[in-house]
Amino acid sequence: MKTETLVMKKLYPNAAAALEGVLFDGMTICAGGFGLCGIPERLIDAIRDAGTKDLTIASNNAGIDGEGLGKLLRTRQVKKMISSYVGENKEFERQYLSGELEVEFCPQGTLAERCRAGGAGIPGFYTKTGVGTLVAEGKPVMEFDGQDYILERGIVADLSIIKGWKADEAGNLIFRKTARNFNQPMATAGKVCIAEVEEIVPVGSLDPDQVHLAGIYVNRLIQGAPYDKKIEFVTTREREAA
Repeated sequence: MKTETLVMKKLYPNAAAALEGVLFDGMTICAGGFGLCGIPERLIDAIRDAGTKDLTIASNNAGIDGEGLGKLLRTRQVKKMISSYVGENKEFERQYLSGELEVEFCPQGTLAERCRAGGAGIPGFYTKTGVGTLVAEGKPVMEFDGQDYILERGIVADLSIIKGWKADEAGNLIFRKTARNFNQPMATAGKVCIAEVEEIVPVGSLDPDQVHLAGIYVNRLIQGAPYDKKIEFVTTREREAA
């Protein structure tokens, strides 16, 4: 009975309920996803509806205009983005160039490692990526074996929001194919991690060897399905004449 009680505390009826008591203005959020693949859509919508503002968000990118994290840009809830790729979001570009949005550009692998390091309790690490570029400005440089490396700080967020495919009621979670992307390192970097998944199954239903993220990292869990699968780029060609 005690085990069942502990398990059930992770399950919430919807995104708004899962975020209750967690959100506050000025907080830092790690958000999983890549473009529109593997993004926590229901949680993003709930954050938008809550009106939480002055957010610092660490995410590979900011979705596209009007979708994903682009929804929070449109409502001016984001103060700063820590990202590696922002080329598909015109509103992101506009806000950055006009000085409305602070941006910390971070190489993609470095961003993943900063979040992984933060989740592992590692405050910083040295990397060769970015040496001699704008990325290195203002960062300590250390020489190892005759090569320069720059110090990058681990990221620890107030909240992680991620999207998975299937989870059990204890929060053990499986990602589907490339939708794993940034979700796994982002999950461990938050003081609180909330996951939305397409299906929740009873404890014991998942093969332990197939679990990508252990339930110990997931504090709250919702079932977000059904999802309307969106396509970031639609590429077509003219039909060949018979």
